[in-house]
Formats: sequence, C-alpha cells, structure tokens
Amino acid sequence: MGTIKLKSSIKNDDYTNYVYEAFDIQNKEETEVEVSFNLGEAKNFDWNVGVIYGSSGSGKTTILKKMGELSKSNFDFEKPLISNFDWLEPKDATLLLTSMGLSSVPTWLRPFHLLSNGEQYRAELAYKVGKAKDNEVILVDEYTSVVDRDVAKAMSFALQKYIRKTKKKIILASCHCDIMEWLLPDWTCSPQKGGVLEKCDYLRKGRPQIELQVSRVEADTWNFFKKHHYLTEDCAKSCKFFLFTWNDKPIGINAVIPQPSGHFKNGVRESRIVVLPDYQGLGLGTTISNFTAAIYKGSDYRYFTKTVHPAIGNYRNRNINKWRGTDKNGRKYTDKHKNKNEMKGMTNWNVLSRTSYCHEYIGDGISGYEDLLKPIKEMREGKKLLLF
Repeated sequence: MGTIKLKSSIKNDDYTNYVYEAFDIQNKEETEVEVSFNLGEAKNFDWNVGVIYGSSGSGKTTILKKMGELSKSNFDFEKPLISNFDWLEPKDATLLLTSMGLSSVPTWLRPFHLLSNGEQYRAELAYKVGKAKDNEVILVDEYTSVVDRDVAKAMSFALQKYIRKTKKKIILASCHCDIMEWLLPDWTCSPQKGGVLEKCDYLRKGRPQIELQVSRVEADTWNFFKKHHYLTEDCAKSCKFFLFTWNDKPIGINAVIPQPSGHFKNGVRESRIVVLPDYQGLGLGTTISNFTAAIYKGSDYRYFTKTVHPAIGNYRNRNINKWRGTDKNGRKYTDKHKNKNEMKGMTNWNVLSRTSYCHEYIGDGISGYEDLLKPIKEMREGKKLLLF
C-alpha cells in the first residue's frame, strides 16, 4: 500500500487565528493531507483502461500525478482541427478522430475554439491518445467533468473501443460513476475506499442498452442537423424525415426520398443521415440506417443507399446478411462543384473523383412502425425503439 503525504506550513494571520479559536484546531504550524493507494497489482495482469474515482478533494489528481506527467494537448487556433494532427498522415488523422467519436467532416475543418464543449473534449482526448508513445500510460485528469452526461457516455464507449483496438493503456481520474458501464474499465481505484485496486467484470457484462425514440418530423427539422452532413447541406423537401432522440435530446436524423418513378416498384433511397457530433462513436448511424431500412422492408418497399463515406460504405460491404452491393457499388464517379469567381463574373468547375458505395437492404423487415410512413399530418406520435 502506497501513501502520499502532502504537507504545507501555515502562514498565520487574524483569519487563521479565528479558525483555531472557533473550531479548536490544535496544529497551528502545518497542514497535512494523506492519500492511500495501491496500484501495484496492475502489473500482474493485462489491462487497457483504469479509472481512479471519488469525490472532489479525495486525492484522485494526487494519485494520478504520482504515476507520471499528465497528458497534455496543444492546439493552434489558427489551423483547422485536423491540421493539428500533423505528426500523422492525413488518412491516419481522420481515422484517429473517427475512432474517438469525431467523425463529422465539417468539424475537422473548424478551428478548435469554434467546436462545442463535447467536440473540444473529444479532440483533446484524440490528441493525447494519438501523441502517446509505445508502452506509455496515458494519464487524463477531470475526465468528462465539463460535458453533458449522455455525451460523456457516448465519448467513453468510443474511447475504450479505440484504446483496446490499439492495445494502449490509459488511466482516467473522474468524480463521475455514471461512465463506468460505458468505459468498461479493467480496474478501478478509489482513495475513499482505501486506495485498493479492484479488478472489474464490466467487460463481461457489456455496456447498457440504448433506448431511442423515433418520430416523423417536418422538413424544417433538417435545418438543425444540416451543417453536420459531410457533403452538402441541401436536402429535398420531398423526403420523409425520421428524427431520433435519446433521453429527450435529438441525436440523429434520417431523410428518405422516393426513387424516380419507373425504376423500381415501391423503391426509396436514403438521402441524408446525420448523427450529431456529441453522440458519435456508438454506432448509432449504421443502426439508425438499418432500422429505417427494416421498417420500409416490412411495408414491402425496396430500400437503397448511396454514400461516399468510406466507414459507412465498408460497414455495408462487410454486413452481407443485411446489405447487398448493387452493380454500381465501388465505382468511381466524377462530381462537379461550381466555384464562381466573383471578381471576373466567371464560373469555374472543380472536378472531384470519389468511390461510391451503393447497396440495397436485404435484411429482415420489421412490423409495428407502419404509421411512420404515413403523411406527416397523420403521424405525430413517436414510438420507442430499443437499439442493440
């Protein structure tokens, strides 16, 4: 068992003398704080995630600092977020940010100071984790202290997945216990419980289920999500818009548009799907897409998708029991964007070549959600959906 003793001499004045007299303090020369901990047992088994927890002032930070220098981040506010990860190749930087739950492309292009609190915290974690050297233990203090609790849960699940995938080690100090089932730590330590290291079985239990509410909404709801779409903010008002909420907070939207008449009988296509940055990293995007496709399939529709987002496209390529690639899947296509030169009154075109991922949903359909496909005026009540 280790013990950390912090001593400091007291510079006495009228205020300290008042405290001595009012509360019968005997030691008027120095103050002492003692924190007990025992993390030596962590050397006896393999682990990736450890958590030091307790109330404010219990000694969490003291223990963390005893273990080494706290991990730091250093952002240049003049650069886009992704450009701050310049020790990595561009592709690796995007993979790191995505793995930490920051998969919103527009977010990558904004400077750090324009991000939300949740986005900034994820970016800081990505920086600290990405900068860690081989065999270095990443030390993070005040974990999730400044973010919404549902955001903290989503962030924690994304973080532990990446840490385990890359076989890194991280120790987090936090005064919150609501993140434990999402971090799935291998061990915990609380100075308020004597500082004894406790091995955990969270991994065996798995993380909690997520219950979302889904409802049909008007086209104007898209305005709340549009700036987070990775390609364009435009979305046809002829789409059906499906809003998903978690604990009464909007987290995602899916817009589905009818296929052109004559192509397919009862054919629809997924036009836009967005999960807000604070809730990325839980796999909600693909699950929302699968669910929407299943309710259409249950009503005898054919559901098609087309995306240039590699993470989503590769997910569908792998899940052949739910998605079948069409004859256009994997093809390169050329996209033209106007670039108007205002000074000369001329319009130039930027020509981009991208891989297109095209699929049809072939998984099981579900019933009981037929009302979601009715005209918006006929369908107002939301229904609960239990996800994975």
